[in-house]
Amino acid sequence: MSLLQSILIGIIQGLTEFIPVSSTAHMTIWARIMNLVDPAHPEQWTAFMAIVQLGTLAAVLLYFAKDIQTILAAWWAENINSRRPMASQSDDSRMGWYVVIGSLPIMLVGYALKKVIEGSLTKDLHLIAIMLVVVSGILIVAERVSKRTRLLADLKLRDAVIIGLSQCFALIPGTSRSGSTISAGLFLGMSREAAARFSFLLSIPAVAASGLYECVKEAKMLDSSQLIAVGVATIVAAIVGYASIALLLRYLRSNSMMVFIVYRIVLAVCIGIWLW
Repeated sequence: MSLLQSILIGIIQGLTEFIPVSSTAHMTIWARIMNLVDPAHPEQWTAFMAIVQLGTLAAVLLYFAKDIQTILAAWWAENINSRRPMASQSDDSRMGWYVVIGSLPIMLVGYALKKVIEGSLTKDLHLIAIMLVVVSGILIVAERVSKRTRLLADLKLRDAVIIGLSQCFALIPGTSRSGSTISAGLFLGMSREAAARFSFLLSIPAVAASGLYECVKEAKMLDSSQLIAVGVATIVAAIVGYASIALLLRYLRSNSMMVFIVYRIVLAVCIGIWLW
């Protein structure tokens, strides 16, 4: 992989990880275009994507640094120092629980389906095109039925579990992790911005677990040129991802998801034409 290809992959990952258009779909499409996926070893590309996701993880950690610090401090004070029941804990402490509990489904399902995820099925452009359209339909319904009156402070344990379960669908390529979780948030009556914020916080444990796992497993197998390629792509993903978070949250304060819905459908049509 050349330096230019590494930069391009980093831009694609950073730009598409947080907006509901499926980063996996875009990474796979561009990998096919640049001939970066080895058909005999598709798991290598899965590992590469997981490691580069650490860049977007860094973007989330940096953007929400104050929120994360507040949540961790409250959780520690109310669970380790004083051991208060969850029902009587502050919003910040309960948010820590919600992120942990909401992350369990995708970690368990992801581990159980590890071989499938690493295989060729998750790089299948036919499946990606289908899911781009399916989730577009879900987003349209979510936009239409959502009351969008609930804020992040209104989140309950039941909501965190439901949104966490919806995050499992992101394991299907073309779905979009943010698309599935934001849709779930909208169905639960959350505002677009609140749903997106919780979606980003919820991404932290899952992305950290998968990325660090692949780092430990694959880093020792990469030569120096591959390590440089992964490093460059990860750094670029972090920079672009940070800007993407800021722009999306600002956009969702006063705009619907329709532009992303239309984009997904157009992309699915383009993939269909390409395959045909």
